[in-house]
Amino acid sequence: MASLSLFQGYGIEIEYMVVESSSYAVLPVVDSLLEGIAAGDDSATLSPQQPKAAVEWSNELVAHVAEAKCAQPVPSIAGFLPALQQSLAHVNKLLAQQHACLMPSAAHPWMNPKEAQLWPHEYHEIYAEYDRIFGCCTHGWTNLQSVHLNLPFANDDEFGRLHAAIRLVLPLIPALAAASPYLDGRYTGLLDARMHYYRYNSMAIPSMTGDLIPEAVFSPQEYQRTVLEPIYAQSAPLDPTGILHDEWANARGAIARFDRNALEIRVTDSQECPLADLAIAHAVAEVVRLLVEESFTPYAQQKEWSVARLYRLFFDAVREGEQAKVMDPYYAALFGLPQGEATFGDIWRTLLARPTLRLPLFAPWYALYEQQGTLASRMLRHAGTQPTQQHLQAVAKKLCACLAQGHFFA
Repeated sequence: MASLSLFQGYGIEIEYMVVESSSYAVLPVVDSLLEGIAAGDDSATLSPQQPKAAVEWSNELVAHVAEAKCAQPVPSIAGFLPALQQSLAHVNKLLAQQHACLMPSAAHPWMNPKEAQLWPHEYHEIYAEYDRIFGCCTHGWTNLQSVHLNLPFANDDEFGRLHAAIRLVLPLIPALAAASPYLDGRYTGLLDARMHYYRYNSMAIPSMTGDLIPEAVFSPQEYQRTVLEPIYAQSAPLDPTGILHDEWANARGAIARFDRNALEIRVTDSQECPLADLAIAHAVAEVVRLLVEESFTPYAQQKEWSVARLYRLFFDAVREGEQAKVMDPYYAALFGLPQGEATFGDIWRTLLARPTLRLPLFAPWYALYEQQGTLASRMLRHAGTQPTQQHLQAVAKKLCACLAQGHFFA
């Protein structure tokens, strides 16, 4: 993204679980899946033989999670949908040969994270190092699926404005995208349990995640000094080979990727189908754009918000999603709402009414959100707060069907 300016392109990455197609238990077969993709002829799916395909698939930390991403930045988030749907259908067809399928959402409802298998192939030494330092067989590492949204910047001023805007939008995202109410076969009491566990998964090196909300820094040089150098210094005693001495070791809710001149938003839970994932990505990107353009709040005022202030708001949304009350009256005003009592859902309903957010393609998802809330809220209505294994298997079955058929979980 080095040559792109603000909002000239978008990078999308979406993680999926691979599960057995009748029990919905996780299956560590992503290695054979990637081999099948490389040997195939699907025009939308990237392999070494198809370097110009639109969708690239890769492994993650564990052998049951695969990631789909646009092979190059896309000029339109909506425009990525046809290729993504085609590629997902191709991957599910390959997995069917192993009695498996892709399962969406942000966390497996009942898997035991201690039984997960770390990726044993290329780059396994990095994953082994992470496991040695952090002990990765926990929900914060081996049981989570997210969507990453990359937004480009072309110079130092664009970096500052984009970073200021993204920091303010982060607390809104769980209220739109929460999709992980169940872990260990139980309701966690949170709508976005993935982010609760993610917050604490790197405590052996506290500076890696920090307080999740990025520090109030607005130049690449300041970011290097304030965010990255403390990570490298704190990790050095535990990482003598220096594997973690790289900007991707930063695990905040949004991170700077100077290798591609982009800021990467990492707090969005994976949804039930590509249309839902891309609708949320579009909404988030457009709200960031509105802030960058100072539609609601001047840039100088955007820079004043502290980590602590945004952190409290973020985890209110992690707990209660769209129903969470906005306890800071000035936060709603950042997005054009009058000061006073509001929920995060109220903020989103106001924002989603704006023409640039409400594209016709995404309007059905926005209507579903306004009527039924986040995917986590819909899952809770389906299985309840005291689910049986049969309830959770029904949720898993419906999630897999939604992904395969491009339907909403409603």
